[in-house]
Amino acid sequence: MDKEAHSENMYVLDPESPVEMARLIDLDRVVTKAMGGTLVGVANLPEEAKVLDLACGPGGWALDVAFEHPEVEVAGVDISKTMIDYAYARAHTQHLTNVSFGVMDITQPLDFSDETFDLVNARLLAGVLRRESWQSFLTECTRILKPGGILRLTEPVDVIGITSSAAYERLVDLTHQALWRLGYGFSVDGRTLGATTTLPWLLRKMGYRNVHNLARTLEFSSDCQEAWQDMYRNLQAASYLAPKFYLKAGVIAQEEIEPLYQRAFMEMLAEDFRGMWHFVTVLGIKP
Repeated sequence: MDKEAHSENMYVLDPESPVEMARLIDLDRVVTKAMGGTLVGVANLPEEAKVLDLACGPGGWALDVAFEHPEVEVAGVDISKTMIDYAYARAHTQHLTNVSFGVMDITQPLDFSDETFDLVNARLLAGVLRRESWQSFLTECTRILKPGGILRLTEPVDVIGITSSAAYERLVDLTHQALWRLGYGFSVDGRTLGATTTLPWLLRKMGYRNVHNLARTLEFSSDCQEAWQDMYRNLQAASYLAPKFYLKAGVIAQEEIEPLYQRAFMEMLAEDFRGMWHFVTVLGIKP
């Protein structure tokens, strides 16, 4: 899988940024832990199953699955060459021969044959797929799944969590508004993402069987030290990456951005800071 993606990149942040790669390396681990492991909700896969991770970023989830299940063949694709190169390097370092990676734009027809995979996995696509792209994306996922194969999608309810910080909450609101204005998510008014309420309905509409949802949370209050540190670092990276996105959407003036982030940093340092991030994993079986 070495097909380069040449179409317009729809990812709202710079996919080749080293800051974004570092953020996603951390976030990948955080989300997997919050979900309770790599394959929670997936029934026993067949022997020598083929698994695909779409928009895999630096490859954390795919690498973890390959390590935990050496009998499974795992593939990961992403639009970022920087992240795919990193994923390949990690696979080589870990001596994982059952995982491969390739550069591919998931908003375009996928470069895989029909009925190839037993499991297609994707996480956190809220800033990758515009709302009109979801139907064609799900159609492609269905095409490459074997009959009886599982589609597994994980999306956040709230884009970066709900907290006791007024500044952090303002950043959450700005992110929702910016995504909505630029055509992402399924919210009716830009106050939410809307994906978790829409995806189960879409899968049922497409004929998937046994569509069900698994809810998970990540608490990152001040006394949850490891999770708090993870989310604080995520906010630091966002302060570098997100301003261009906010300005493009026209949701805030440039001179307001840095002071807002500084207030959010200070409020996260408070002893009584409280935070919770909510996820929903939607699973369905292809008929």
